[in-house]
Amino acid sequence: MERRFTQAATGARGAEAALPGPCVHDAQWAGERRSAIAVAFLLFTALFTLDAGLGSLDVTRGVLWTGLAGLLFVVLLPPRVSVRPGLLSARGLLMTNTVRTDSLASVRWSDGVAQRMILRDTEGSQVEIDPTVLVRNPPMWHLLDTDSRSSLRHGTLLHGATALHQLAQRIDRETAHTIFKVSGLQ
Repeated sequence: MERRFTQAATGARGAEAALPGPCVHDAQWAGERRSAIAVAFLLFTALFTLDAGLGSLDVTRGVLWTGLAGLLFVVLLPPRVSVRPGLLSARGLLMTNTVRTDSLASVRWSDGVAQRMILRDTEGSQVEIDPTVLVRNPPMWHLLDTDSRSSLRHGTLLHGATALHQLAQRIDRETAHTIFKVSGLQ
């Protein structure tokens, strides 16, 4: 099914996207999902227990607390990011966004409280991801870096080489820090 989706999502060039190669997923996504579930459940339990203890719990308030906990879960659940040669996908609760990483047109940082990287390909598709996903998953970064260099060579990546360079420097710093920490040189 994933191959069929990939072809449908990438249009006429879908056959190229289905090339064999490793598909790398975010290794920590499952833990983040569990944390989102736990926080939503704790909020629901606290509100439900407080209301029941005060004697003001009824069906309407129970539904309200359930909806509030569900909304918190939706807000906290991060998209599941996966990278394969030529494609980067971010799958949320309702939809999946995919870009062709071998034909990137722009890469930029978004402004706001949480830093996001926005990747857009030449076909107009766009994906917004948290750059820490790439920092903590070196195989994902390697695939994206290889494809972005291909985009630079082909001349499709017109805006964003600086953003990718900044991310590469951040990943190099994190890797060096981890190596020093593990070796006891810190």
